[in-house]
Amino acid sequence: MQFRRYGIYYTPRPGALADFGAAWLGWDVITGTAVAHPHVNDLPLQIAEITATPRKYGLHGTIKPPFFLAEGTEIAGLRSAFSALCTNLAPVALDGLQLSRIGSFIALTIIGDQASLAALAGHAVRDLDAFRAPPSADELERRRKSSLSARQEQLLAQWGYPYVMDEFRFHITMSGRLGKNAEATIAALTPHVTPFLPTPFVVDSLTLVGEDEAGMFHEIQRHTLTG
Repeated sequence: MQFRRYGIYYTPRPGALADFGAAWLGWDVITGTAVAHPHVNDLPLQIAEITATPRKYGLHGTIKPPFFLAEGTEIAGLRSAFSALCTNLAPVALDGLQLSRIGSFIALTIIGDQASLAALAGHAVRDLDAFRAPPSADELERRRKSSLSARQEQLLAQWGYPYVMDEFRFHITMSGRLGKNAEATIAALTPHVTPFLPTPFVVDSLTLVGEDEAGMFHEIQRHTLTG
């Protein structure tokens, strides 16, 4: 399969959380297939509407944001560099995950300190940067519509994305913009997802993903962290 863009994600290993997340979003990034939504009572909107925006990415937490390959690089080299990165990174253990509201959308977020995960993500951003093509003018304009801070503008210029390094906040997106419907969605979803949330939350592998021509993301390679 040919891919347009590539990224480095945390994706849950196959199991209960991965299965529920794939069904909730309607897309399984591991198998690259659509999945039927579960039945969840008391939602303010249809699941398909709630999850329309994040569906194409699958259940994931971004480590290195999606990028186009730089001129002169190729996927074989990226795969090799990704494997080397993972052999040099140690697993990190965090207190757990919780369902939270971030602005107008909802996500699974870290309980407690995330410094160790932020450091891991920083390594991925830096060490694989040679494979990232510079963002286009259109992409830069789109990012700047979010009223970036001076620091975020600096990160965008240096790394092609404003929410990396000290601006990194790990989250696993569970919805698009919900506005006034966010709290009701959290209330309805919480009893369904909470039994699958790990305590502690251990990141012991990373996933290289690719975006197909239809905009859907697929697992290319999962690698255990062995540093």
